[in-house]
Amino acid sequence: MKVIETERLVLEEMVTEDAAFMLELLNTPSWLKYIGDRNVHTIEEARNYLLYGAMSSYKKSGFGFYRVRLKGSETVIGTCGLVKRDTLEDVDLGFAYLPEYEKKGYAQEAAAATLEFAKLTLQLKRVVAITLENNENCIRLLKKLGMQYERNVRFDETEELMLFGITL
Repeated sequence: MKVIETERLVLEEMVTEDAAFMLELLNTPSWLKYIGDRNVHTIEEARNYLLYGAMSSYKKSGFGFYRVRLKGSETVIGTCGLVKRDTLEDVDLGFAYLPEYEKKGYAQEAAAATLEFAKLTLQLKRVVAITLENNENCIRLLKKLGMQYERNVRFDETEELMLFGITL
């Protein structure tokens, strides 16, 4: 189901048929370096990742991570969306793209539209984003979106993350 449309992109709810795409995305060098290994190595594991992740979030929260598709095409290039994590007070913006679609402005276009969706449709007042301190591309994008660094946070024994926020 289409959720957001931009000049070049369509953001849609994920379905189990997206398992092959998710398997590829979850195992890209960027995902593994900046987001972490989710131990998803088969189509079945990717289906379960979708069922208990994004698809569950749509039912529970009314939003989640969406597949990002090139408009006028069936080519899925990444994910962008919102998630309510138990570890954060506010809704979290997140995104990831296949390597061949990075540095083309797609992430900024989709993330800006997602923030607008959060404000106008979901009527959220604030959104945050978390990233590793060495993820310079992500930090640069969050700043372009108007998000400001607030503080560092740590969940469990994981690495320290930078928390950015924006009032909508």
